[in-house]
Amino acid sequence: MGKPSPDGPANRLAHETSPYLQQHAHNPVDWYPWGPEALALAKAQGKPILLSVGYSACHWCHVMAHESFEDEATARLMNSLFVNIKVDREERPDIDRIYQVAQQMITQKNGGWPLTMFLSHEDQRPFFGGTYFPNEPRYGMPAFTDLLKRVGEYYSTHQAELRQQNEMFMQAFDELVPPPVEGQQINADPLRACRDVLARTFDSNYGGFGSAPKFPQPKPLERLLRHWYSTAAKPDVDLQALYMATLTLTRMGEGGMYDQVAGGFCRYSTDGHWMIPHFEKMLYDNAGLMPVYAEAAIATGDLFYASIAAETADWIMREMQSREGGFYSSLDADSEGHEGKFYVWDREEVKAALTAEEFSLVEPRYGLDRSPNFEGKQWHLHVFRSVAQVAGIAKVDVEHAVRVLNSARVKLLDVRDTRLSPARDEKILTSWNAMAIRALAITARLLARDDLAEAATSALGFIRKTMWKDGRLLATYKDGRAHLNAYLDDYAYLADAILELQQVRFRADELAFARELLDALLAHFEDPQGGFFFTSDDHEALIHRIKAYGDDAIPSGNGVAAFVLQRMGYLLGESRYLTAADRAVRASWKMLERYPAASTTMLNALDELLTPPEIVILRGELKEVRDAQKELAKIYAPHRLVFAVPSDAKDLPPAIGEKTPGKGLVAYVCTGSVCSAPISGLSALAVHLRLK
Repeated sequence: MGKPSPDGPANRLAHETSPYLQQHAHNPVDWYPWGPEALALAKAQGKPILLSVGYSACHWCHVMAHESFEDEATARLMNSLFVNIKVDREERPDIDRIYQVAQQMITQKNGGWPLTMFLSHEDQRPFFGGTYFPNEPRYGMPAFTDLLKRVGEYYSTHQAELRQQNEMFMQAFDELVPPPVEGQQINADPLRACRDVLARTFDSNYGGFGSAPKFPQPKPLERLLRHWYSTAAKPDVDLQALYMATLTLTRMGEGGMYDQVAGGFCRYSTDGHWMIPHFEKMLYDNAGLMPVYAEAAIATGDLFYASIAAETADWIMREMQSREGGFYSSLDADSEGHEGKFYVWDREEVKAALTAEEFSLVEPRYGLDRSPNFEGKQWHLHVFRSVAQVAGIAKVDVEHAVRVLNSARVKLLDVRDTRLSPARDEKILTSWNAMAIRALAITARLLARDDLAEAATSALGFIRKTMWKDGRLLATYKDGRAHLNAYLDDYAYLADAILELQQVRFRADELAFARELLDALLAHFEDPQGGFFFTSDDHEALIHRIKAYGDDAIPSGNGVAAFVLQRMGYLLGESRYLTAADRAVRASWKMLERYPAASTTMLNALDELLTPPEIVILRGELKEVRDAQKELAKIYAPHRLVFAVPSDAKDLPPAIGEKTPGKGLVAYVCTGSVCSAPISGLSALAVHLRLK
């Protein structure tokens, strides 16, 4: 296979901000980024478009690149038959989502990356596609070059059939989201149905839902914790819901999907035991999981969950935060051409790095006394025995064992840091940064870690400075350049993150910024029938304007928007926000009824529509209100928001400013739009909250 020099001629991807596109900048393929130039060329030449979608940390994207896109003969064929367009799915989720759905319609198979789609030159409608295609016939698939020839020939001879097929596709797209039912009544049935669906698919031995491969599912776990809490004061408390959440969190935290040396989670587990992961580490997975672990720590008092949340936060700040404040996107699965090479160990290498005492605990703890678990010759660290068990084996007390194991981890991290690290995708995405800000804010509040709040504040400052232009957000940033019209997720996630950060330390200017975000969201994304489109009203026109209510690897933008609009509506006394949230929940009702476990973010919005959140406003001197806020944070209360607003705070919105300070600590407790009289002192507030 002919491989071009990385120093050879560059194609049009060389000037893009995406590291994924830049990885293909020296391919012999005549790649174009998605844009007017490529689309106009396809029309002018009458050539179909070959659309290739992937991302920097994607293992099989690299495989297909090495096998096909770096091969001179394959590139010549691609260049002669097609206009070739490369897309980073993380920068253009609008394009990716449309053509992932199309691929599933065409093949009746699950989607994924790399996504390989063939589009009409006239209107970019898809007519054939798939995911990874090998360079030689295998896995029941044709060789990529044979496929290219067959697709090119079919396109030139079957235009009439393809136009008819495309019309059917567009009709199917329009039917993806059923229209809302006028006067839709809502109730708690989808909340109960979600819990039951999760119970039916729950793995009672290893946690998680379904069989291998197993993905982390933070929103369903959060929903189970919230469901358990809603029954905690009842005679029939749902302990099974708590068990499903905590067993899954325990097994994931003990497993190989969690980086036992440095902290942080890999993308998913290839097996049902959470042992061997797909080794890419994504910012969004860790931002989703971190706060659930922190919430579980407060809900149960189990320090194990607190340690996982703290270590994940430390990893994000250490390895993923830029000097400018924003967070990078991902770490590659591969290093030196092999997936997982950076993470796995030889037993003797571990032994040489540690003292005899350290190795005596590490060996049984992480299974080094068992057969190799990675490709039959190396070990990927996975907790096989508890700290108490290994302390018993070594005949030391548990506290001493913890200190020794922590010392060993530091040494192993030092050794690992000498290896060639996986590549890091250093573009900064607004939506994923918002998820990280939210996660750090929640974890800072629940674990009393002010440094996490400082990191979140730094990231928010970066976004406000570089990604907010003329009252609108931009989606992506790298090397001093921010660009691309932002999506629903960017606005909704960021407003939600800011609201969480206000519960660590209050800043009126940030709250005002959150309001600007929500006003822009309503102006540019809301559907008059209810709910929100993924793209704005002035976005580039694509073949379909997406409106989705279900979660995927990240939370539903519609669900987050409804959730934060509701909370902000009650906090600020803004009826427009409450109306929009109500309309979004009602518009999603058919989805909630049919697929409740796939819509857990929107279910949280439904939950708070049925039972409005409890908002506590604390007024008084800064230290006094902050101390009271920290005391309340020690209690798991997912429906409660607590804001510590100092007496001297300026530029407060009227709904908060009218809750005036008094002598000493004064609290106002609002449930929905109904607020209590002023409550003086923390003791009286605690009594009031317990009696409610």
